[in-house]
Amino acid sequence: MNTHKMNVEPGVLYDANYDPELVAERIAAKELCFEFNNLHPSLTIKREEIMRRLLGKAGLNCQIEPPFYCDYGYNIEFGDNVFINHLCVILDGAKVIIGNNVFVAPQCGFYTAGHPLDIERRNQGLEYAMPITVGDNVWIGAQVSILPGVTIGAGSVIGAGSVVNKDIPSGVLAAGNPCRVIRDITDADRQRYQRTVKL
Repeated sequence: MNTHKMNVEPGVLYDANYDPELVAERIAAKELCFEFNNLHPSLTIKREEIMRRLLGKAGLNCQIEPPFYCDYGYNIEFGDNVFINHLCVILDGAKVIIGNNVFVAPQCGFYTAGHPLDIERRNQGLEYAMPITVGDNVWIGAQVSILPGVTIGAGSVIGAGSVVNKDIPSGVLAAGNPCRVIRDITDADRQRYQRTVKL
């Protein structure tokens, strides 16, 4: 049974700022992030141990390059072969599910949380959260912001600097602010770069 407080329904307002249980859970996550971010680079086993304590789920061969920041941690689920580059921020008021073989470039943000537009409720500390889902085999370029409720389909590529505010289908190149589909990814893309040096 999930004993964590942060399990509200998507889109339902909750007290993010003044609820003492949520504040305590965020502090616990920040302490683990602090420990993770301040490890010597050679302590890879210790880094993985902290990552697995912090996250709700992490598959095989997952790697996060510090610094990394999140709100709760337990709402984050990684598949296998996930690589998260430096300066990633995941505000996981709702679930953030990242599939297998996903590459995330530096300075990306996954933001499940949003605030009411009206001043009164916003000043009461109320917010809502909507889940984010990233399918298998996705590449997310540098400085991408993914907003509440977004799903990115399997095999897609999100261009650097994009602001993703709506769902992106599978198998496409998408980019921009707001992010939009540029074109399908095709067999011709497989021929674009050829290895010229034997490894």
